[in-house]
Amino acid sequence: MKPVTIGVEEEFLLLDALTGLPVSAGEQVRAAAGMTAIAGDGEVQPELLQAQIEVTTPVCEQLEEVGGHLLRLRLAAHAAAEEYGCQLAACGTPPLRGTASAPVTERARYRALRSRAPQLVAEQVINGMHVHASVPSREVGVAVLNRLRPWLPVLIAMSANSPLWDGQDTGFASWRTVIFDRWPVSGPPPAFEDAADEARRVGTLLHSGIIEDTGQLYWQARLSDRYPTVEVRCCDVQLRADEAVMFAGIVRALVTTAIQETAADTPTDRYFSEVLQAATWQAARYGLSGQLITATGTRVSAGDAVAQLMDHITPALDAADEARQVAALVHRLLQQGTPADRQRRALAAGGLKAVTELIVADTTAN
Repeated sequence: MKPVTIGVEEEFLLLDALTGLPVSAGEQVRAAAGMTAIAGDGEVQPELLQAQIEVTTPVCEQLEEVGGHLLRLRLAAHAAAEEYGCQLAACGTPPLRGTASAPVTERARYRALRSRAPQLVAEQVINGMHVHASVPSREVGVAVLNRLRPWLPVLIAMSANSPLWDGQDTGFASWRTVIFDRWPVSGPPPAFEDAADEARRVGTLLHSGIIEDTGQLYWQARLSDRYPTVEVRCCDVQLRADEAVMFAGIVRALVTTAIQETAADTPTDRYFSEVLQAATWQAARYGLSGQLITATGTRVSAGDAVAQLMDHITPALDAADEARQVAALVHRLLQQGTPADRQRRALAAGGLKAVTELIVADTTAN
């Protein structure tokens, strides 16, 4: 089997250095970051709102590559942001939003989205991380998607980094998940019979006009139309670069395992969409601080859910010589809590200012 390559996209907020509010400097920061010696052309991209930017790694074969590129790009974007009096923030939602909506980046696609769903776009001040993992064909890619579905709620719980909204604790570990799932085609991906079924159903959505292009398929995992990859999109952006590396390793191992199971024609259980939706809500609500719901509807402790995930992917991690690295990062996560837990501890200790300081410091931490 050909090794699975990976690439990571990270979305960031730009926060005013004095007020902590989102600041609409995305175009300036993107241009400045792209002119540095450490960020290549096209690696720093605009996002929907002008208070956001996105960075994209090259295709990587090793987790060490992913980590090096992510830290390099974070440092380049951070330095560019400082030139314009703002700070790079790796948080799923801003601790504060302010009263004015962040303007949309001036691109035709984004203007069309704003016209179609103005309030949804106004509240899209949210940031995720997307992991692209290579698949040999769209047929195999669809089979991989089907096998990824039961594990996506666990990834949501582990990656939760968006507890605050408008200066208040939402009670959710991943409020970003709740906001993002309001789009018409979002949430857990459906199960497909094969690649032809996936193409037919996506074609129906396009023909209906409910989406204008496949970029508006906001499922938690989907096939990419630009690259021969499965794109896992369910995670909040991570506070630290090494946490993003952990999820890149987990996703690669999940995809590798799914490809091997597909080749071996290993049976897969039937998972009901309503249960996966409920599991998603539970994961977004509690993160790792409560019970989670499995794809079969069973309640388990968050620790047991993570253990089941690790048992499932350990052979693939061992084969890639990444088991020790990923296991150590997962152990640290279980000991220290999710980024949402750390944001809440900072809020309790020092208020919103302490939360913003934590986010900004961890965004470029080695």
